[in-house]
Amino acid sequence: MNLKNSLIVLLVFVIAFTACKPDDPTFIPVPDRDRTEQQVVDRDSLIGYMETHYYNSAALSTGGTNYTIDDIVITELPQDENGNYLELPNPDDNTLLIDAVTTYTRTYFDVEYEYYVLEINEGGGDTNPNFTDLVELVYSGNTLDEEVFDSAINPNNPFDMVNLIEGWRNVIPKFKTAASFEINPDGTVEYSDYGIGVMFLPSGLAYFANPPFGIDVYSNLIFKFELYRAQANDHDQDGVMSHLEDLNGNMDIDDDDTDGDELPNFFDVDDDGDGVFTIFEDLDEDGDPTNDDSDNDGIPNYLDADSTESNQDN
Repeated sequence: MNLKNSLIVLLVFVIAFTACKPDDPTFIPVPDRDRTEQQVVDRDSLIGYMETHYYNSAALSTGGTNYTIDDIVITELPQDENGNYLELPNPDDNTLLIDAVTTYTRTYFDVEYEYYVLEINEGGGDTNPNFTDLVELVYSGNTLDEEVFDSAINPNNPFDMVNLIEGWRNVIPKFKTAASFEINPDGTVEYSDYGIGVMFLPSGLAYFANPPFGIDVYSNLIFKFELYRAQANDHDQDGVMSHLEDLNGNMDIDDDDTDGDELPNFFDVDDDGDGVFTIFEDLDEDGDPTNDDSDNDGIPNYLDADSTESNQDN
């Protein structure tokens, strides 16, 4: 195609694009797919992937704990000339993913999703992160076609799990942090016996219809990760850790709003709307407002607008 023809094609494309804008009455947006229906498609796709891919299990079970995400090698089964999958090669060294993962379920947007976790090492630390914590880890993310779309190799920049996709908030708390760490003379940190694994997520627990650039809509995703450290978060600095502000225990802190002011408790400095900041309702000053109940009605003062006492003088 010569330059003149290329310019004509480009002009036609520009006209077609600008002639149908989102604010144009003729623009018809494509509706999101039904989550229940898409979950079925995603489940079949993920199971099909795990039935036809294996990992180097023997190399990751030699008794050590400090494997890295680069040590985890996932490979597609060999195929014959007709595209039919052959048997697992070297079964003493390799394991089909479908035979190694643990299946979990999570109800999200009223849909029950299945997601899958390959545990390489649970982690030897004392802490399982909460779903609202800051976590230090490294990871690599790819689609089912093996294309790596994201990674992070600097564990010193913590991630706030509140800002991560739903799948991460469910998987990471199943692992423990590192048992120990050592600071090297050059300032780098070496972690030992940390959590390491792989998560296989349906699109509904990932980006669904709104992925970032480089990922197709409704993409199932795979993440390898190494979990090093975690720190409990108190987003509104009110003395109540954010995971404790999930009052209904559904792992969704956006729907807990005691005073009905459309500001969720984890971001509300006055949870019960009584005019006294939550942090000042810690009457015994032990740093925990959740154990102060002046009128003994079973509701702590910071959630009880009609509590008989408050530390209003502070």
